[in-house]
Amino acid sequence: MPATGGPGYSASLSARLLTADSVPAGFTVQIATVMASDAGERRPGPEASCSEMIPLLSGTRLTGTPSAMAAATLGYDGDPDDLDLWVGSEVLRTYADDGARRAMADLRTFVGRCPVVSSGLGDGSTSRFTVAPGPRLGDDSIRLGCNSTSDSDTLRCEALIVRTGSTLLVIKGEGGDPGGDRYVTPLAEAALHRYRTTGS
Repeated sequence: MPATGGPGYSASLSARLLTADSVPAGFTVQIATVMASDAGERRPGPEASCSEMIPLLSGTRLTGTPSAMAAATLGYDGDPDDLDLWVGSEVLRTYADDGARRAMADLRTFVGRCPVVSSGLGDGSTSRFTVAPGPRLGDDSIRLGCNSTSDSDTLRCEALIVRTGSTLLVIKGEGGDPGGDRYVTPLAEAALHRYRTTGS
């Protein structure tokens, strides 16, 4: 595991991510050492267009300022007959305050405000977002879905966002088949177990 990393990287938090020994059979893990920044404390006002909010609606970015972040890329190659390559990610965010709870509340509010979004590029592409209660994991959980259509192409994503104390754990799958209960849910269960049984 890398001992150092780029901006936003936390070696101690990275040690609590899924590993090759803790993922379900068939999955692979690659730890990231450079973190993308989150949205910070400025929340989109009523004048913000829904198309500007797509990174927030899709869970790629969350509101708030984590005190530490860690991430890994996940893959699945356990079924040689399955030609659809599954790619996903795990992201851990810890907060010094009530940021984890606020980020989840903001996500629910944003999707309620912008469930269907046009790209605004005049190409007819649209994105649809849904939030629903997740499985009984952690102190709170959200199941986030997205479906982006352009011409005949459809890209889907599904994420489970789990809050445990002041930490958010996000497992997200993307592609033609984001995995849902087959991939995302068992990975979230394994990631939560790994997080709770490591660290102090």
